[in-house]
Amino acid sequence: MDTQAAIDALSALAQPTRLDAFRALVSAGPQGIAAGELARLSGVPQNTMSAHLAVLMRAGLVCGERQGRSILYRAELTSFHELVLFLLTDCCEGKPEVCAPLLSKLAPCCSPDNPTTNRTIPS
Repeated sequence: MDTQAAIDALSALAQPTRLDAFRALVSAGPQGIAAGELARLSGVPQNTMSAHLAVLMRAGLVCGERQGRSILYRAELTSFHELVLFLLTDCCEGKPEVCAPLLSKLAPCCSPDNPTTNRTIPS
């Protein structure tokens, strides 16, 4: 990931409704959530949610797939993993013990024992 892509992704997430929508899509996993349901969960009009989802799509954080009359949205976890890795690359000046607490908190979400999440973070 380059600096501009990271800025675009972080900018897209720097808005409460978009951040909530993205977190809901991450939680939903591969089955995704329909735009109307996301709007209902967020308490915003459907057209407003569609605009927010368009921003997240342009940033590469979500994708949409038409299913009948609605669009099913999913989080693009590979892009999100790339963003996290971009932020953590070269962290802690090469002192792994400084990053150990963060990595231990991330480990359960990437564990093969957790069937609700993407199991690997790309290197």
